[in-house]
Amino acid sequence: MKNHQQNLEKYADLALTKGVNLQKGQGLIVNAPIEASDLARVIVAKAYGKGAKNVHVEWNDELVSYMKMKNAPLDVLKNYPKWKAEGLEEMVQDGYSLLTIYGPDPDLMNDVNSERIAEANKASAQALSNYRDYVMNDKVSWSIIAFPQAAWAKKVFPNLPEKMAVNKMWNQIFKISRVDQEDPLEAWNQHNENLRHAREFLNKKQYRKLHYKAPGTDLTIDLPEGHIWHGGSTKTNKGVEFNPNIPTEEVFTMPHKYGVNGKVTSTKPLNYGGSLIENFTLTFEEGKVVDYSAEAGEDTLKHLLDTDEGAKRLGEVALVPHESPISQSGHIFFNTLYDENASCHLALGKAYPTNIEGGSDMSKEQMDKQGVNDSLIHVDFMMGSADLQIQGETDNGHTEPLFIDGSWAIDFK
Repeated sequence: MKNHQQNLEKYADLALTKGVNLQKGQGLIVNAPIEASDLARVIVAKAYGKGAKNVHVEWNDELVSYMKMKNAPLDVLKNYPKWKAEGLEEMVQDGYSLLTIYGPDPDLMNDVNSERIAEANKASAQALSNYRDYVMNDKVSWSIIAFPQAAWAKKVFPNLPEKMAVNKMWNQIFKISRVDQEDPLEAWNQHNENLRHAREFLNKKQYRKLHYKAPGTDLTIDLPEGHIWHGGSTKTNKGVEFNPNIPTEEVFTMPHKYGVNGKVTSTKPLNYGGSLIENFTLTFEEGKVVDYSAEAGEDTLKHLLDTDEGAKRLGEVALVPHESPISQSGHIFFNTLYDENASCHLALGKAYPTNIEGGSDMSKEQMDKQGVNDSLIHVDFMMGSADLQIQGETDNGHTEPLFIDGSWAIDFK
């Protein structure tokens, strides 16, 4: 128990120091499930210890959310509270950092009509569009960390009693997040440096096209002129370095919204709004999904794709080697924060404007002309495996291996 408390303290410190990199005199928003109250309180105490001017905790209760999603009139789900959106927007305008504690029940909404979930997600995305603009343009520092709620832990470790499953999940979180190391902050310094080497190589290369091949996947993705690869730590527009995700193993950029062709098959389940979409395939023509299928959750996939026009196009391409610590754990986590860092992945929907030169200052018309996708959603799905091959094509038409058998074909050192 003492060791767990020590790791909890180190985890909170990591989230505030390497995650959002909270500055003295800055405010902090913490999104937290009520089950994570012990962790949230440690974070609040440490945040004030670092000189935070205010810590606002936005508590959420999954069971209450389920009851509302299941029983509330549809017109209620279609109307996100204006006062709540304005309050969050006011805080980020004042420079608040944002820390989300994440670990939802993957099966929570299984018996809820997928249309209701889609309408609620759409309403939320519309109401929070200005707020999300601060996040996706790195105008504020933000980070996401995991918490092992019992239902999630039992989904990953179904053969263990609940308490043992939660303890095992904590051990996985501490190991994968490097909290179990003697100096987690220094371990993250080195990890960020390794990811920096990868993104600098790719930014210098400026591939014009990537070609993916694996069982069920044969996909070409054009990359827009002036695209920028990110990975590991990044910086706000005021120069504050932060890590958006803990853990993170990816380097990522944006595809050209009109330059995606072929078929891609998922390799891990996608948890979207509390419903699982499993073993699905998307077919693209000129950037747009023109056909799809799923062994489970096909209705949820349909509603996701129908959110708006941009939901049928890609906004992110991310490279993750198969030997990442999460992949090597051997577990499917049914949680995008973890599974996306075990596998190469793509994202449907909005592109990060920071992934192209001058993107944060572009109008919507300019973004469209440059091939930057816009949407109310940004949903990552996993398609990497040990069988994945990726070729990069340069401006002169030369092709070279980028990934062989799921791992980097290049030594960056």
